[in-house]
Amino acid sequence: MEALYLLVPLSVMLVAFAVWIFFGAADSGQFDDLEGPALRILSDDD
Repeated sequence: MEALYLLVPLSVMLVAFAVWIFFGAADSGQFDDLEGPALRILSDDD
């Protein structure tokens, strides 16, 4: 039971950190163009 007093706040902080990282990546434009790199490898730049 005493382990829950440590593990529950740690897990909440870990989830909050993951959400913060996700929204930071979304705000910086990380997920704007998901198809561009996949199609760029098919084009011939010679």
